[in-house]
Amino acid sequence: MDDSTQNHFASNTWAYPRPELERAEWVCLNGMWEFAFDRTAELLRPDRVVWKSKILVPFSLETEASGIGDTTFCCAAWYRKHIDRPALKADQRVILHFGAVDYAAQVWLNGIEVARHQGGYTPFSIDITDELTEAGPQELVVRAEDDPADLEKPRGKQDWKLEPHSIWYPRTTGIWQTVWLEVVNKTRIRTIRWTSNLERWELGIEVQIAGPIPAGCRLSIVMRVRDHVLVEDSYSFLSGSVGAGSLAASELHRTIALSDPGIDDFRNDLLWSPSRPTIIDVQLKLLGDGGVVLDEVKSYTALRSIATQGDRFILNGRPWPLHLVLDQGYWEGSGQTAPGDEAFVKDIQLVKALGFNGVRMHQKIEDPRFLYWADHLGLLVWEEMPSAYRYTQRSVERVTREWIEVLKRDWNHPCIVAWIPFNESWGVPDLPDSAAQRHFVQAIYHLTKTLDPTRPVVGNDGWESVATDIIGIHDYDDDPEHIRKRYGIDEVEARLFELERPGGRLLRLGGDASVRQPIVLTEFGGISLRDEGDPTWGYSSCHTPEDLLARYSALLEVVRPLTALAGFCYTQFADTFQETNGLLYADRTAKLPWDSVAKATSGTRLSENDPSALLWRQRLMEMQR
Repeated sequence: MDDSTQNHFASNTWAYPRPELERAEWVCLNGMWEFAFDRTAELLRPDRVVWKSKILVPFSLETEASGIGDTTFCCAAWYRKHIDRPALKADQRVILHFGAVDYAAQVWLNGIEVARHQGGYTPFSIDITDELTEAGPQELVVRAEDDPADLEKPRGKQDWKLEPHSIWYPRTTGIWQTVWLEVVNKTRIRTIRWTSNLERWELGIEVQIAGPIPAGCRLSIVMRVRDHVLVEDSYSFLSGSVGAGSLAASELHRTIALSDPGIDDFRNDLLWSPSRPTIIDVQLKLLGDGGVVLDEVKSYTALRSIATQGDRFILNGRPWPLHLVLDQGYWEGSGQTAPGDEAFVKDIQLVKALGFNGVRMHQKIEDPRFLYWADHLGLLVWEEMPSAYRYTQRSVERVTREWIEVLKRDWNHPCIVAWIPFNESWGVPDLPDSAAQRHFVQAIYHLTKTLDPTRPVVGNDGWESVATDIIGIHDYDDDPEHIRKRYGIDEVEARLFELERPGGRLLRLGGDASVRQPIVLTEFGGISLRDEGDPTWGYSSCHTPEDLLARYSALLEVVRPLTALAGFCYTQFADTFQETNGLLYADRTAKLPWDSVAKATSGTRLSENDPSALLWRQRLMEMQR
């Protein structure tokens, strides 16, 4: 990497990593760390490591942005950084946070092991207060183990072969999301969970508290939409005697009733949707005896409902056509780690300007900062669990544990409107013949509905549905007439489920065929723009932008109006490594005239005065500079 490229990534200012529970004071630990390879995972203690290199965190070692750029096999990697001891007042604690470390992490502070975590897509936090020394720099060491050949762990699109092949891409090893410190009071807000009840015009809040809570403790809540105060209230904790001291219960559950304006025009102003993403900003204060502020955080929520009704997807009580695009979440030079918030904003604006109202995040649990911007800019998100590729007791345990962590991390985001625990039977390859594998999919489906009953769950997207709220179908037939005949006929469900096998697979395994469910074409298209002899690929190919536009328009002209479908998801948003079937190049520059793509996607052409058209034109000019 040349100096200018390295400086581009190193100079980024990182935003607060956990936007649903934000505190004012924090220390970002991204930047240069000492680094060492451990290719055979033999170095099990920090004192055995010889520090020979440096790496730019939070970019994985395979990426150019990291300064390493090594895509060969590596089973483990070591990181070291010396940090300053934060200034602490009485009863304050220091919490060390990791956004994501792929796959298994061990953490030492000043030679003492303080944590172990398994799961490459989910965060973990450690109270390191007791391991801090009184003076001098604090030595922080991280070991990340990520066996490239292990197919029993959730790994998504990370290739197990040396060179990327087919639809799999370079691996992501080690730290790949923000590392940060936070000084907090011993008594503090640990978690917040929001629920929305549109039928009753209510918002539910569940707060869990860490640390001892003095009698008389209460939670102050102020809710605002822009400058308008919706709610200003406080709630007391139930106090009781526990052990030797007087403590309050560590949980608070409350339902906050809002005034229903009654008229749709006024109701719509408060509801969240892609066309009007109204966010309710929340200020929470944990107050002790005499009004002393024990903790203060910012959060946000939204009022909206998601459901399925017969063969339709329902948003806020109304059918909402799903116009989604497949998003793999990779960037040139930085892999699965976005260069910064600006990259998330740009992608969301581009998706909307191309006529789509949402994305299916494919085989990746995206950074919370992406979900923050999807919430605020109005983008529907289907969230999909990265797959394991073997079915064993070990893979069952790993997938289940990490999926629960995913649900806990992300269930507050209004943009997420569907959960997808499995894709194309990956990790459960023998569903038609294995009752155990069918039970696993059914169990994860019901577990997801138990932990979050507010969203639909697509049990196994693509085919072989055994438990689902939406039938997702992957069909890469590149003949629009074949698509029309397959999905544009009367009694489409009976024909599909009994006769058709897109991808050579049955669409449904068991279940009540008489129950109508939404059908979404969740992968189709995949048209690659490439030259003759180009080794990149797509599900079909063409050689000129004009041909790509003609084929995309013809396909969307058939798919978009099909009444049998509740929506579609086109493959894909941007080129990803060797897979060149994006509507944009990998660097997000345009392959096609933006307004023509938007018209084909949504059925309407943006006018010259349309704000989205002006926004897209501005973004395109910026990217071409």
